[in-house]
Order: sequence, then structure tokens, then C-alpha cells
Amino acid sequence: MSETPTVSVARVRPAAGETPKRIGIVVHPSRSIDRPLRLLREWAQEHGVDLVQIPAAYSQRRVAEESDPSESDLIVSIGGDGTTLAALRSAAIAQRPVMGIACGSLGALATVAVDDVPRSLERFSAGEWQPRRFPALSVVHGGAEPLFALNDLAVVRAGGGQVRVTAHVDGSMLTRIAGDGAVVSTPIGSSGYTISAGGPLLATGLDGFVFTPLPKHGGFCPPLVIGPRSQLLLDVAAGFGGARLEIDGQVAGERVRSLTISFREGVATMVSFVDQETLLAGLRRRRIILDSPRVAGDVASGERSGCPD
Repeated sequence: MSETPTVSVARVRPAAGETPKRIGIVVHPSRSIDRPLRLLREWAQEHGVDLVQIPAAYSQRRVAEESDPSESDLIVSIGGDGTTLAALRSAAIAQRPVMGIACGSLGALATVAVDDVPRSLERFSAGEWQPRRFPALSVVHGGAEPLFALNDLAVVRAGGGQVRVTAHVDGSMLTRIAGDGAVVSTPIGSSGYTISAGGPLLATGLDGFVFTPLPKHGGFCPPLVIGPRSQLLLDVAAGFGGARLEIDGQVAGERVRSLTISFREGVATMVSFVDQETLLAGLRRRRIILDSPRVAGDVASGERSGCPD
């Protein structure tokens, strides 16, 4: 995994109203990306822009000559949220913005539809976009260099036996759990693994992170939302099957004993537009958030539910 960026706020290049000179791309390994890639290439050729491929901790199809992210003015991901997350990780180190093109359904990160690729690139070049700053979690794992998580980190069973996790917040013990492990998430990551494990959804723009136990053997510990200036310490004792650390969906360590986790502002930058779908609207469209059946039935039949649409 990469080191934590040494700056807290990402720079934005190029300047407003300036066409990027080079665009780096990160692509999904198996989805059909031919049409968005063709539209991107046509636009780049028309505007004299170089296209290169950015290395990432992610399996990709080889579609262009490889180049360092710092040599590009804009990083474009073509795939889904996982592809965009991989692009954001690479771009964060180079302090470059990322535009996510969705192949398949629009997600929380990949928000540009294929038909909108040329127009979105024009809007970016004209400066008609807004930087959407993403925080990260700084993760100190033993004596190794700090890692960072843009989405989440998880301590999980690597085999048989339970994982025992002792959690402290600012020196005060929160819980001691035995079971499948725990997940710690940023606000943007809270719409994935965290809510699947029964944790809360953190609203866009909220500073903070959330600790959520995975299925455990008895006891009680609700998910905890932790403030941006607090520090979470996890001490881990694995069963005979061991435990592993996963960061943003990638294995980052096979022997986990102690993790120190803190909040970092403005680590990555996403390209967004004023008419872009909100996170909550996207979660409803994708049916991750669902209405109560009684209310949905009333709305479908045209009856008044007593609730606004």
C-alpha cells in the first residue's frame, strides 16, 4: 500500500478554463469499456491531449502507455466505484483530481454517464466543475510506514477461529469483541461495508469516521461515530486461522496486532458538477435505501401516505 500523502489539501490542476495537457486513465479489467474509451480518445485527439495509463493497486486492462500520475493534469477512471476508488488512491499521492466514468450503473463515485463523457471533459476544461474533497483514515500498523484508507479498513478472520479486537477511543476503552472482526469507515465508505454490517450511513460533508463491529460472539457494542480529532486504537488477537488487514478492499497485512487510526481532511479530490446526482438520491435509485413497504404501497396506489415524496 502507498504512504499517506504529506499534504492535507489536494492541489487542483489545471487552472480554471485550461484544457489538460495529459490525462491519465485507470480502467476496469473486465467490463466493456470500448465506447467510453473511444469517446475519451476522440476528445483527446481533437484537443491535442495525451492519453496515458496510470498504475494502480488494481487489476487493469492495458490500453495505453503507462505513466506516473504526477505527469497528468486529470485522472479519469472507466469502470465502477471500485475502479474510481483505485484511481483516487493513485491520484491522491500526486494531488490530482479524478473524474469517474460509469460503465454499468452510476455509483457513489463513478458519476459521469458514458453519453456525457465529451461534455464533462469540456466542462472540466472550462473550469465549470467543483472539487469534491474526500478525507481519509491514516492507519499506523506496527512499525511500518503509515497507510491511508479512502473508503474503509477492516480487520477480518483469515481462517478458522475468532478475531478478538479491543477498541480504545482517545485512551478510553470502548469494547472488547470476539467474532469476525471490525470495519472502520470514512463518510464516503460508510455506504458500503459499514451499512452492510449494520452501521450508520454518514452524511456527505460530515467530518468523522465510524467503527462498526462485524458479527460477534455475544456482548453488545453499537457502531460508534468518532470525531475528526479523536484517535482510535485497535489491539488484535487472532485465533488459529489468523487475521488480516484489508484497506480499500485490498489485503494490506497478514499479521495484525495493533492499529492506530486517525482522520485526515482533504486527501483526495473528485471532479463534480452542480447538476450531479446527490449521494442520497443515488442510494435510493440503486435501492440501497428502501421505503417501508406500507408507504411504498400507498405511493404506488396513489393514496396519501402522510410522508413527503
